[in-house]
Amino acid sequence: MTAADPGTRIVRWALVAGAVAGLLAVMAGAFGAHGLRHVVSERGLEVFQTAVSYQMYHALALVAVSLMPALGLSGNLLTLACGFWLAGMMLFSGSLYLLVLTGIHWLGPVTPVGGVCFMVGWVLLIVAALKK
Repeated sequence: MTAADPGTRIVRWALVAGAVAGLLAVMAGAFGAHGLRHVVSERGLEVFQTAVSYQMYHALALVAVSLMPALGLSGNLLTLACGFWLAGMMLFSGSLYLLVLTGIHWLGPVTPVGGVCFMVGWVLLIVAALKK
C-alpha cells in the first residue's frame, strides 16, 4: 500500500477521527457523570448517556474501518460510511448534548437525521464488504 493508495488515506483519517471521537466521548461521559449529576434531571442524564454511547460506538467503528485495508477491504464506500458516521455523531449525539445542556427543544427533530446517518454508514459498510 503506497501513500497515494486510497486505503492509506482511509486508515489515517478514520483512525484519527475515531480516536478523537472516542476521547471526546470519554470526556463527555465523565462530564455527564460528575458535572451534570446535580444539574439536570435523571431523564436528562439518560439522554446525555445515550449521546455518549452512540458517539463511542461509532468512534470504535471508525477505528475498525481504519484496520480494514489490512484485510484487503478499502475504497470509496468505506470513506462514505465513515463520513456518514461522523455526520451522525454531530447530528445525533450533538443535538442530544445541546438539548440536555441548553434545553433548546427545537433540536429534537435533528436527532433522527443523525440516526439515519448512522444507519446509512452501516449499510455502506455492508455493501463494501459484499462487493469484496
